[in-house]
Amino acid sequence: MPLSNLINADPDLPEGGAPRRIGKYEVKAKIGEGATSEVFVAHDPFANREVAIKRVRPGILPNSRESHYQKRFFAAEAALVGRLHHPGVVQILDAVADVEAPYLVMEYVSGGTLRRYCRADSLLPIAQIVEIGFKCAMALGYCYRQGLIHRDVKPANLLVEVDGDQVTQVKVTDFGSVFNQGADATQVYRVGSLAYMSPEQLDGDVLDSRADMYSLGAVLYHLIAGRPPFDAQQQQAIMNQIYHGTAPSLALLREGVPKDLQSLVERCLAKDRDLRPADWNEFAQVLSALSADRQATRGSVQEVLDSERFTLLRSLEFFAGFGDVELWEVVHRAKWQRHSYGAALFRRGESGNTFHIVTQGQVDVYRDGKAVASLGAGSSVGEMAYLAPNPELRVHTVDILVAQQATTVAFTPASMEQLSLPTRHLFDKAFIDVLVRRLHAAHEALHHPRRVM
Repeated sequence: MPLSNLINADPDLPEGGAPRRIGKYEVKAKIGEGATSEVFVAHDPFANREVAIKRVRPGILPNSRESHYQKRFFAAEAALVGRLHHPGVVQILDAVADVEAPYLVMEYVSGGTLRRYCRADSLLPIAQIVEIGFKCAMALGYCYRQGLIHRDVKPANLLVEVDGDQVTQVKVTDFGSVFNQGADATQVYRVGSLAYMSPEQLDGDVLDSRADMYSLGAVLYHLIAGRPPFDAQQQQAIMNQIYHGTAPSLALLREGVPKDLQSLVERCLAKDRDLRPADWNEFAQVLSALSADRQATRGSVQEVLDSERFTLLRSLEFFAGFGDVELWEVVHRAKWQRHSYGAALFRRGESGNTFHIVTQGQVDVYRDGKAVASLGAGSSVGEMAYLAPNPELRVHTVDILVAQQATTVAFTPASMEQLSLPTRHLFDKAFIDVLVRRLHAAHEALHHPRRVM
C-alpha cells in the first residue's frame, strides 16, 4: 500500500502505540497510520523544532509485495531530501534507511489535512476554496518546474495551517508516488488514488502537469460539493465513470459557485487533457481573477486574500526579479497599509525607519511646498531607512503625500532582518536598480532640462 494512503498529520487520531524515540528524535505521539506505515510527531533536539516522521511499519516480511512497494515509495521521497523549498510544499528534511523500519523526517504541519473539509457538514466558504486552489496550483507548478509530477494529489495529501476557522496555508505532501522526470531508476506507473486519478493515469500513459491538474480539479470539486466528482461502491464502476461519465454540475450541488470556478473545474476534469489549462500559471490566474473580481463570496475570510497580494506584487516592476518563493515571503512578512487621500507617508525633517513600496494608487513628492514628482504603483519611498549607514541620513528631506488612495507594503530594518538572505539580496538588487534610474533622471534634468520637462 502506498505511503500516500496514510492519514497525514490529522490531529483527531488517537495517540498510542508510539515508541519513545526514533533515531535521534523524541517521539511525542502517533498522528497517522496505514496498513504498512505510520506517522509520528517528534521533537528534534538539535534543531529545537517539531518534525513529522513517516516510518515503514516494523515487521513487514522482507520479500512481501508490501515490502517491495514500500522500498519504491521510500526511495522516491528519499531522493527529494533537501530539494524542495516552497511555502506550499512540505519540506523533506532527512531519510534514514534503517534495516527494519526506514523512515522519513519532514516538516511538521499542525492543522491536519483537507479531508475534514470534504464533508457536507463542514464545507469551507467558496472564497477559502479559491484561495486553497490558488496556493496548491502555485506549489504544484513549482514542483513541475523541478521535474516532478506528484500523481497523488488528494485532500489527505494537502496539509493545512489554521487560525480559528480560517485555513491560512496549505502544503502539498507525500511524494511517495511522484514521477521524477530526472530520475534514472525505473518508476512505477498506474499509482495514485482512484477517486482523483485522470484517465491517462489509469491507462499508464506518459504524464505531464495536466494529470495533477485533473487531480486538483477533483479535489476542488470535493471541497465545493462535499462529494468527489465520481463515486461508486465498486472500483470498476468508478473507473468507468472516469473514462466515460460526466460529473454532476456544481451549480446543482451548491449555491453561489461562480461560473468561472465551475468552468475551471470542468476543464480540469476533461477526459481529453488538451482541454485542460495549458499550464499551472493559467490555472492560478483564473483563481486569482476570481478573488480580484470579488466573484467569490468572502464571508469571514480576511479582507485581502494572499492570492490577490501575490498577483499584485507579481505585476510590479520592483519585484520583477523575485521568484515565487521570495514573493510569497514578501506577502507574509510585509506590513500592508492603506492610506487615504492627503495622508503623509513622510514629513520633511522627520526621522524614520520605515520604507514603503506603493502597490496601488499614487503619492506626490513635495520639496519646499512644491510638487516635484508623482510616484505610482511599483515605486519605493523612504528606502534610505534601510540603506543609510548612519541615522543622519535617515532624516527625510521631502514631504510625501498621498495623491490617490494608496496601498503600500512597508518594511523596517528590523523586519527586513526576518527575511531570508536570498530575499534580502533581491531587495538590494531592486534598490540598486531604483537608485540607478533616479541618478539617470537627475543627470538628464541637470544637463537636458527641456527634454525632462
